[in-house]
Amino acid sequence: MAAPVYLALSFGTLLIGLFVGFLFGRSRSSGTGRAPTGPTVADLVQRIIQSTHTGVVVLNRFGDVVIHNPRAEELGLVRNNRVDDRARKAAELVVETGDPVEIDLSPLESRGGRTPEAVLGEVRPLGDGFTAVDADDQSDAVRLEATRRDFVANVSHELKTPVGAMALLAEAVLDAADDPVEVRRFTTKILHEGNRLGTLVTELIALSRLQGAERLPEMNTVEVDAVVREAMGRARLVMESTGIEVATDDDSGLLVEGDRTLLVTALSNLLENALAYSSAGSPVSVSRSVDKGFVEIAVTDRGIGIAEEEQQRVFERFYRVDRARSRATGGTGLGLAIVKHVAANHGGEVRLWSKPGLGSTFTLRIPAHLAAAEVATNGAEPTLVGGRATTAPSKSDGAATDHGGMA
Repeated sequence: MAAPVYLALSFGTLLIGLFVGFLFGRSRSSGTGRAPTGPTVADLVQRIIQSTHTGVVVLNRFGDVVIHNPRAEELGLVRNNRVDDRARKAAELVVETGDPVEIDLSPLESRGGRTPEAVLGEVRPLGDGFTAVDADDQSDAVRLEATRRDFVANVSHELKTPVGAMALLAEAVLDAADDPVEVRRFTTKILHEGNRLGTLVTELIALSRLQGAERLPEMNTVEVDAVVREAMGRARLVMESTGIEVATDDDSGLLVEGDRTLLVTALSNLLENALAYSSAGSPVSVSRSVDKGFVEIAVTDRGIGIAEEEQQRVFERFYRVDRARSRATGGTGLGLAIVKHVAANHGGEVRLWSKPGLGSTFTLRIPAHLAAAEVATNGAEPTLVGGRATTAPSKSDGAATDHGGMA
């Protein structure tokens, strides 16, 4: 009787042990199979790639894009999920040699504004036919170096003229110390040269900032009508001194994305330029319109005009169509260069239409704000600013308001 009972107890104990072992093993297996509570290493690597300030692209042995971050698209390294041909060819070389290669990935065409202009990249092997491309934007450093060179060249070339003139005039004052009339005459010239020197330095600094020496301010929604009003206010003294009347069309309600101060400076330069190269009593007008997503502000005059062979050069710094007139009006030769860079930094351009003897039209074209792109120009009669009402020259008169002229 004892043997069967012992066997039954042993068998029962074995069953209990097996059941407990089963439960324990199941609990361990379910514990090890739980998903991790935080991000995996792969997730963290992906986050790093997506957030880095450099462009990163991984290519397979066939040059196809495996993974890339948004910065790679901003730098133009990847477009439509295809890598730049220069990077692809460099990747093929890296796969063959196994050595890293540095390449220039700068955009082949300028896209305007403050888009990347100097992009340097490095292609490294990852093994198994895969390569990684790192691209970094060096535009700020390149712009800064170019600005430094230009500033030094400009200072040495242009500032020596008014400084030398002031020194000679000061000597003349000393020689004429006993003649009050001559002293007053030479002192007036010294004051004129001093003012011109101050203006020249101010415009050189402004031009240096626009070329990349400093980061541009953030773009905001700007009312075009407010820009026109402020620019007209700045030019009012010049209008009164020259006796030239300026007419504008009615308010348009147009909006652009930009920096108001820079836009006012650009339009003021165009107005002062038109006034400086027009004879007393001749009309100058400002008009606003929309064309293919761009807001156009045109300044038209009936001045001396510009020969076709000189029209591309008027936007160069210190270039003047009429040097004698420019000197007489205190012009520095930097106004149109500033206009050109303001337009470029807003993703726009400045156009010129001109014919000698008929006048010129400068048109500042700035991308329209999305809400303003649908606004059409109103064809109201010009509103007089500074005198009697006048209208802009028509195309049949030899002027055009969709192009723009003068240095």
